Amino acid sequence: MATPAPSPRQPTLRLRPPGFTLLELMVVLIVLGLLASIAAPQVMKQLGKAKHQTAKVQVEALSASVDFFFVDVGRYPTQEEGLKALVDRVQSDRWDGPYLKKRESLTDPWGAPYQYRIPGKARKYDIFTLGADQREGGQGDDADVGNW
Repeated sequence: MATPAPSPRQPTLRLRPPGFTLLELMVVLIVLGLLASIAAPQVMKQLGKAKHQTAKVQVEALSASVDFFFVDVGRYPTQEEGLKALVDRVQSDRWDGPYLKKRESLTDPWGAPYQYRIPGKARKYDIFTLGADQREGGQGDDADVGNW
C-alpha cells in the first residue's frame, strides 16, 4: 500500500495562543469583587456571633472551675486572688489545681481578661466579660456575657 503524497500546499490555521485576555481577567476580577462585597459583611456578622458564643462557653467553664476550687479549698477565690487562683497555687494545703489547662482561658475572645467579682451581684461570685466594646451594657457583639 502506497502512502499518499502530500499536497503541495495546505493552508495552515493560525491558532490563538492559550491564555486569557485582559478583558476576561477584568470581568472575573469585577465579579469576584462584587461577591466579596456582598459576602464580607455576612462573614463579619457570623464572626461576631461566634465570639459571643465562645465567651458564653468560656464563662461556664470558668464557673465550673471556680466551683471545683470551692470544693477543694472550702472557699471561693478572693477578689485579690481573682481567677488566677485557678491556675496559680494559693496559700492553702487543700489547693489541688490547676483548675484550668491553659492560662489563655482567662482571656475573653476580644483579648481582655475575664472579670471576677466576689460577692457577686447575681450569685455568690460573678464571672463576666464586657463584650466587644469593653463597656457595661450594650447589644449584639457589645453585650456583656456573664454567669448570671
